[in-house]
Amino acid sequence: MAAPGLFVPVDAADLLLLNGFQHSFPLVIRPFEEIAWRLGREPEQVMAACRRLKSEGVISRIGAVFAPRRAGASTLAALAAPAGRIDRIASIVSDSAHINHNYERSDRLNLWFVATARDQEELDAVLADLAVRTGCEILRMPLVREYRIDLGFDLTGNCATATGGSSRRPLSSIPQSESAPDLQRALQDGMEIEARPYQRLAQRAGLEEACTLRLLGNWLAAGFVRRFGFIVRHQELGFNANAMCVWNVPDAVVDTLGERLGAEPGITLCYSRGRAASWPFNLYAMIHGRARTAVEMRLAELTRRHGLSRFDSKILYSVRRFKQSGARYLNDAPLKIDACLA
Repeated sequence: MAAPGLFVPVDAADLLLLNGFQHSFPLVIRPFEEIAWRLGREPEQVMAACRRLKSEGVISRIGAVFAPRRAGASTLAALAAPAGRIDRIASIVSDSAHINHNYERSDRLNLWFVATARDQEELDAVLADLAVRTGCEILRMPLVREYRIDLGFDLTGNCATATGGSSRRPLSSIPQSESAPDLQRALQDGMEIEARPYQRLAQRAGLEEACTLRLLGNWLAAGFVRRFGFIVRHQELGFNANAMCVWNVPDAVVDTLGERLGAEPGITLCYSRGRAASWPFNLYAMIHGRARTAVEMRLAELTRRHGLSRFDSKILYSVRRFKQSGARYLNDAPLKIDACLA
């Protein structure tokens, strides 16, 4: 569990490393040698820096961000934890291997999390299980369309900027022979920081190293993997004023507005989601900032430029981070339905 303010100072060399390889980690046998060559450093220096940044919590993992709705089933979900019980309820939610992000936010719906599973049936069971064990109604806001999702962050400004190009590139099919669920499962925990990490990854997946590299390249080209590289934790890098901005936009214009917002500097995530019974909002955008003043200035500018003031809206700031990990679409642990909390 973490609260905003866990800033870890990084020097210029660390920042260059983190900024440069969030979405272009080399798909070669010895990737740290390639990174070292590009940065004018020694491979052991680069690996030592990566190990240190991972131990400090700056790097969450090195690995893949899978495309939503391509790798399995997922949804954003929220609940209203009663006063005095949010820590206990958040712990129950975070303990599930199917939850990869879990945050307290500044709203009546105060606990927001992302649930992933192999398919929709398993996802339904995961959320039913959590509803029973927390004693809370869980609202689902499933992804409808993405305009910008998890392409890495430019870490140099007061508001983080998404990097890596458009997240809306066309998706192509992957041959069944290249689905390789064992490789997807092995990637869920990220790669080891060692001279030949793909060799270890291949061993975990029961594949050859060359086959693993080929599959990863094909997955990236097909859009099955959105990016491959350092997955960073923004709070440790000083981005503590993080706002989830939501609007209730007519369905006829949500795509137009979403495309425009998703292309804006300062927007790190943007997508439309299904409305819930007591939650009418369908357009979402994240602004990750170092201070609320910077976030609010950027939001005010975007609101003015895109005429967003005519729509009902809310700003939900991150209060505490309970969990941030990679999505686990493939999980072997059986579900167990427990009794309601007393």
